[in-house]
Amino acid sequence: MTDSPPPFWESKTLAEMNSDEWESLCDGCGRCCLHKLRDEETNSVYYTSVACRLLDVKTCACTDYTKRHRKVPDCITLTPEMIPTLDWLPPDCAYRRLSEGRSLPEWHPLRSGNRDTVIESGASAAGRCISERRARDLEDYLVEWPSQPVKIPPVLIRRLKSC
Repeated sequence: MTDSPPPFWESKTLAEMNSDEWESLCDGCGRCCLHKLRDEETNSVYYTSVACRLLDVKTCACTDYTKRHRKVPDCITLTPEMIPTLDWLPPDCAYRRLSEGRSLPEWHPLRSGNRDTVIESGASAAGRCISERRARDLEDYLVEWPSQPVKIPPVLIRRLKSC
């Protein structure tokens, strides 16, 4: 009996991944699609619960992913080189974690085999954000949860371990 090879995210660097592997790292939490404010004096980042107008706030899926740059010119396409420089990526972001030498969280769909574990874990912005079309002043929507590591509910931990 031979051992199976390690999954690509454990055997490749971010720069070595092909486009399908790279895209599959995104867990679809939507936290990177939330508007952030930066204090010009302290350089501190403040998260809001206001999402890009293209983000479906119930599912956290981009409603026009292929044309997002045309519709939202400041939408960022992540690259391996820029990941270490982005201080606003959520602490549980797969790109950030792998760049820092950490593994994917157990609730990540690549590990759990289930996209629902992102929402069940509390990592998702689904149901916790509003569209920028409904928000007036971003300062009225400041929140801390997008910048916090996810604490997995015990029920989900048991279910993930039994898989």
